[in-house]
Amino acid sequence: MTATLDAIAQQLQKGQTDEAEQALTSIPESDENSAELTFLRGYIYELRYDREHALESYEQVLNREPEHLGASFRAAMLYDQWGDENSAIALFEQCASRKPAPISALINLAVMCEERGLLPKAEAILNSILDEHPNHGRAKQLLQSVQSSYGMYFDEKSHRDREKRDAILDTPVSDFELSVRSRNCLRQMNVRTLRDLLNIGEVELLSYKNFGETSLNEIKAMLDQKNLSLGQLLKHTESSLSSSANEDIPDDVSVHLRRPIAELELSVRSRKALQRLGSTTLGELCSHSELELMKIKNFGTTSLIEIKKQLALFGLSLR
Repeated sequence: MTATLDAIAQQLQKGQTDEAEQALTSIPESDENSAELTFLRGYIYELRYDREHALESYEQVLNREPEHLGASFRAAMLYDQWGDENSAIALFEQCASRKPAPISALINLAVMCEERGLLPKAEAILNSILDEHPNHGRAKQLLQSVQSSYGMYFDEKSHRDREKRDAILDTPVSDFELSVRSRNCLRQMNVRTLRDLLNIGEVELLSYKNFGETSLNEIKAMLDQKNLSLGQLLKHTESSLSSSANEDIPDDVSVHLRRPIAELELSVRSRKALQRLGSTTLGELCSHSELELMKIKNFGTTSLIEIKKQLALFGLSLR
């Protein structure tokens, strides 16, 4: 019986969900295999993205067998995805207490400890992995991230400067001393804020109906007083794009822009940070700047570099 259940588990690992589900129905349930059958049903639910029933199944298993390793790990992953960090950490710690401890559980526990600022604990976990597996690349990468976090600090002045800059860029155009004609033209063009104005060039402005040299010069003079210029932000974006012009960019970039972010090979920490951003496709991710990403909670330089490298594989870059 055990061999049959093991075979079904292997089918699930290979993505043969339908075959595994069919084989599972042929196994009679008994007290001895009840927990394992429930776990495998839960895993099938999870593979079919029915996470609510999957978690229900895992919890049923843990009620019967609190030390069930598979149910503990899968439930911890689902709790983490749903933001229940306390439950996730408790289950990952339960998995980590096993001898030998599953490396995947140790890795996830280390990431969550780092996110909570428990750096010594995260470092100890990762060192325990490297003691047994000195060439484990993922553990090495995370250990570097944890050790660099010791030297990180919150630059309050820099944060205030960014907030001040954003407040200025979000100033409505109607607040500026412009003629009625210029304000009306900008409103018709849907140029509402200073940020919008700095993202548009002279040629584009002059291409709009009823917008002439007089209005153009008036707006340029107003911006000059603030040490700003038309198209200033646009030029920055264009320079970012031109910097990658010599790279091998795929012909159909639009296909890559529609790809889900989940296709990027990112660390757990980076994926969780991007979930807070709310973007789902590479195109949406590329619409954000480095500065915007750095404002995300628990998002650091290591994650930024990782994301930029992954985007470069598709010939893409941040705004």
